[in-house]
Amino acid sequence: MAFAFLLFSFIFLQPMSVVAQIAGNISFGASIHATENSSPWISPSGDFAFGFRQLDNDKDLFLVAIWYNKIPDKTIVWYANGDKPVPSGSKLELFYDTGLVVNGPQGELLWKAKTSNTTFVAYGFMNDTGNFVLLNENLLVVWESFKNPTDTMLPTQILEINGVLSSRHRENNFSRGRFQFRLREDGNAVLTPMDLLSDNTYDPYYITSTGDAINSTNSGYQVIFDESGYFYVLSRNNTKFYLTPKGNVPAANSYHRATLNFDGVFTLSYHPKDFTANQSWTVIKTIPDNICRSIYGEIGSGACGYNNICTLKNDSRPSCKCPPKYSLLDPNDEYGSCKPDFILGCQADGQWSQEDLYDIEELPNTDWPTSDYELSQPFTEQQCRESCLKDCLCAISIFRAGDKCWKKKLPLSNGRTDNIFYGLKAFVKVGRGDQLNPPPLLPNKNSQEKSQNKLIILLAVLLTSLVIVSWLGFIFIYRNKRTIVPRDSDVETNLRCFTYRELQEATNGFKLELGRGAFGVVYKGTITLGSSVQVAVKKLNNIAQDGEREFRTEVNVIGQTHHKNLVRLLGFCEEGTQRLLVYEFLSNGTLANLLFGEFKPSWNERLQIAFGIARGLLYLHEECSTQIIHCDIKPQNILLDEYYNARISDFGLAKLLSLDQSQTSTAIRGTKGYVAPEWFRNLPVTVKVDVYSFGVLLLEIICCRRSVDMDALGSEKIILNYWAYDCYQQGTLDAIVENDVEALDDRGKLERFLMVAIWCIQEDPSLRPTMKKVTQMLEGVLQVPVPPCPTPYNLTN
Repeated sequence: MAFAFLLFSFIFLQPMSVVAQIAGNISFGASIHATENSSPWISPSGDFAFGFRQLDNDKDLFLVAIWYNKIPDKTIVWYANGDKPVPSGSKLELFYDTGLVVNGPQGELLWKAKTSNTTFVAYGFMNDTGNFVLLNENLLVVWESFKNPTDTMLPTQILEINGVLSSRHRENNFSRGRFQFRLREDGNAVLTPMDLLSDNTYDPYYITSTGDAINSTNSGYQVIFDESGYFYVLSRNNTKFYLTPKGNVPAANSYHRATLNFDGVFTLSYHPKDFTANQSWTVIKTIPDNICRSIYGEIGSGACGYNNICTLKNDSRPSCKCPPKYSLLDPNDEYGSCKPDFILGCQADGQWSQEDLYDIEELPNTDWPTSDYELSQPFTEQQCRESCLKDCLCAISIFRAGDKCWKKKLPLSNGRTDNIFYGLKAFVKVGRGDQLNPPPLLPNKNSQEKSQNKLIILLAVLLTSLVIVSWLGFIFIYRNKRTIVPRDSDVETNLRCFTYRELQEATNGFKLELGRGAFGVVYKGTITLGSSVQVAVKKLNNIAQDGEREFRTEVNVIGQTHHKNLVRLLGFCEEGTQRLLVYEFLSNGTLANLLFGEFKPSWNERLQIAFGIARGLLYLHEECSTQIIHCDIKPQNILLDEYYNARISDFGLAKLLSLDQSQTSTAIRGTKGYVAPEWFRNLPVTVKVDVYSFGVLLLEIICCRRSVDMDALGSEKIILNYWAYDCYQQGTLDAIVENDVEALDDRGKLERFLMVAIWCIQEDPSLRPTMKKVTQMLEGVLQVPVPPCPTPYNLTN
């Protein structure tokens, strides 16, 4: 049949190929050469063209692209090979057996439209919608540009779950840029920055809020650009969330496009089909309203590169500029990162003070909201300026709110001009002109003696001041001991002390219960911290003896923790026998609800959650000022924020729990199924108990099933730890993820995560890795050795 069709096409269709191409049809055998004046394949109306486009900045390179054929600027709406433009003399050709391919001047394959190996292509067609399609002999579409979008969507185009638009690197550089528009599995359409090396996406800077974790029938499942020019997210219950302002779309006699620009701004625009010489694209809406302010993540550089400053232009697009005496790493990339044009740091040999080497340049209404390493308060503007000048680690200090001074170190991220804060100023440390060649220092004996005398006087003054300050501090702490949590000399907890009545009113009489566990019951409430803030209030019960001192100590420790994967403690209450903790409220509930609910989270989403939990535990074990052993890691104690980032809760509370309140044994803290074996063997309890619990949790994340499942089909599957190791030994990874296609397509990472989990659940604590090694193995920094059986028979009790 295929041979007969091929013979028929060769004999009868080839002579008609020129006529067919005029009508939009492209017969197999048709071709285009990458030359300056090559003729593209045109849609029937002539609105769109498909073929080679010569790069403006390099006339010897070409893109395979689709563009508006009748508009003077020939706006490109799709391109195939942005990362690798092809050289002059390359050939685009449609073959019956291999489909649409581009071969280089020497015949080498440079690009191919991905179709099935068993699919034969009868012809191509350039639609008037801007969609180029390939069809088989049964007239079924086997490939189309609409299903392989780049940075633009056109009317009639649909983006499905996990569909992605990627920005260009720059306006005339079509390699992939660092921004994405994506429809996530949770139903939210988001704009996110990303890391180009790993494809890791950062926190969204725009989200449609069309996801619904409680009722998935309300969540979005398609992004639709309809033929009338309206752009919206369609929910499963047919609700439409419009990104196009209603009533703001021009008549149908216009071209429409939705484009993720290279600078991260998503733009909806139109162009009249009947246009005059001066008419161009008119913007209907830009998203977000202010990209300089919207990108605010701890990771990534922001709208501009590192150390750069974003300023919003009148068209709601960003411009970027380096601070004084900084210059671009790449002189041709104004949106890239900046570097200081002087030596900045602590390299001085001690002969010269910081004031000798540096000056301060002042920038009004300028801030880098992250990169802080020290906060001084209360501080004057002059103190803020001088503090950075004298600190060899300080690159910039920010003075704002009338008395706060934030010192920052390089690299600086999320730089922007921002007039939202009155009196905001940035003090930029810059090198003096003679920094690299300071005049020689000629000390003499008299100057040395004077310096020694000054040193003695200074020490005497400091000692006297220290005594006075210590006495005053003692009086202050004594008088305020009922309202201030004790803290280390160098760390301020910033916790608020609430009265019991305040929390009773905030929770409406402790009515809305969010959950309960070994430590107490959690209620939802609302408090005022400048504005109304939703909180989770935990009423602790059964505090151990000597509980008051223990409570203060542990609250102090918890208050000093600051990590993106930990739930933040906002305040506490210590009144009579009442002990309560006030946490930030996280909108997406527990990991247990996500993992064991009706809809399985995506493989990539599960990986990111596992990374987050591992990083949070690493911080508790090795990076915070006081080591914290959690003792009860389980999915119910992992909360999810609005972006489904994992946040560990209930850390630091294990010491407060009376031993008879454990869920498992009178001498054990933890939850059945997650408890490390050393609890039962009278062995020392170390951070390795958390590693064991994390291993069990990691298996649950991989498999989306509980660690103990009495309803499992087959007795061998009841205990997840044992069954997972059997599957690993037998190489049946498809069984462990229940044929999850997304996970099996990522087989290397699936096997690596499974091996890490098996190392973590080793019964011998000495065999378990530290959380630092766990994190490195999960990230692929360390190679994962073959794990032994986690329950060897020769292990003694």
